[in-house]
Order: sequence, then C-alpha cells, then structure tokens
Amino acid sequence: MLLLTVLVLAGLPVSTALAQRVLLQSEVASDTLYSGFGPNRGYYNHLYLGYAPVIGEASAPGAALRYGASGDFFVGIRNKVRLHQALAVGIDLRLDWLTYSLVQNAAKTVPNAQQHSTENLSLQQLQTEVFTRFNVGRRGNAIGRYLDLSGWGGYVIGSSHSYTDRPGTNGTRKTVVTERGLSYVTRWPYGVGARVGSGRYALLLRYRLSDSYRGAEKELYPEMPRWLVGLELGWL
Repeated sequence: MLLLTVLVLAGLPVSTALAQRVLLQSEVASDTLYSGFGPNRGYYNHLYLGYAPVIGEASAPGAALRYGASGDFFVGIRNKVRLHQALAVGIDLRLDWLTYSLVQNAAKTVPNAQQHSTENLSLQQLQTEVFTRFNVGRRGNAIGRYLDLSGWGGYVIGSSHSYTDRPGTNGTRKTVVTERGLSYVTRWPYGVGARVGSGRYALLLRYRLSDSYRGAEKELYPEMPRWLVGLELGWL
C-alpha cells in the first residue's frame, strides 16, 4: 500500500512502473548467461588454419627433401576452457595434409632408387591435440598473449606416392602416376608441440615422436625429419 501511494504521488502510472521493472530483470538475466562464452571467458571455440614447413634432415641421405615444397597444411576447430585468468586447457580437432617432396639424386632410396622429374609422399590425417595454455599479461575479453604446451595424435586416413616424368612415356609430354594406400607408412602418428601466440596469430612448433614407417620398411628407409615450424591464423 505504501509503494502504491508513493507511485501515485509521483505521478507515475503503476502499470508502467511494474512493466519497466520486469523488463530490466529480463535483460540482466540474459546478459549474465551470455557472459560465459567469449575469447577470455569460461568457454570459447573458433576455427583456425595454418602451414608448417618441414625442417631438419632425414636420418640418412636416401630421403633428402626439397624444403620449399615439403610441409604441413592444416585446418581445424579449437575448444578452450578457462580455469583461471592465467590458465586454460583445451582440445583441437583438425584435418592435416603433410607432403614430403623428395630430392632426385643417386642416393635416393625412398620409396625406391628410381628417379623422376618430381616425386612426393603425401599423408592425409585426422588429428586431435590437447593443450594447456598459460596466459601472459592483462587482457579484456580477448585472446591476448599466450603460451600453449600440447600433445597430439592422429590417424592416417589417406596416403599416396606420386611422381611426374618429363618427357612422358609413348611420346607424351609428361606422365603422372599416383599410388594410393601405402602399406608401409605409420597409421597412428603422435608427438608434442608448442605455440606462442598473440590474438589470432601464432608461431607453432611440433615434434613427431612416432616413426614414419612400419613393417620391413622401418629398417630399410631413412627416418623422415621430425620437426615442423610454422604459422597459424585463428578465425576468431
């Protein structure tokens, strides 16, 4: 009764005052629910892509690489959960295309000694990666600067050995051959990695712990370089 009396004396219709009060409560509730998702909130996910050239040398001369043409292209989705202002954990799921472009010389043994104009070993992989993120410095609702330490693993969903000969056979300008489903490559690669990033950009480093080959070829073929160093772009 006292509240109604005050509203009447103020010249404010009772129905309008009550309606405005309910509207205000509804907006606050909506804002509170939305605040759980964001670059520096409780949960966040986003798409990303990147490219990482192969670096280092094979374990023997029989698998020398053309480094400008040997590398790893990938695209995926990243999920992150913040545990603290300075700490988060997450998991990635990505598609990965790794290519080794082989130097053609007399020492070549992978996958055989035959020389061609160009020759590639390619692996298509489905990979997952778990990481711990250490945030650096102050930030608002933004990715900010960070260091990620990770472990990754995957499955080879496709593999191929392709080569081109110029001139080709039977009087042709070139011959292109692709052999698919290589039985000698490792099916379950895995390794560790690290990322240093700021906002949507990151510098990444990956090291493969698993061997490149399986079966008899594991002893016959030189091990491929294990390091990848590259750049990543986040679609935030």
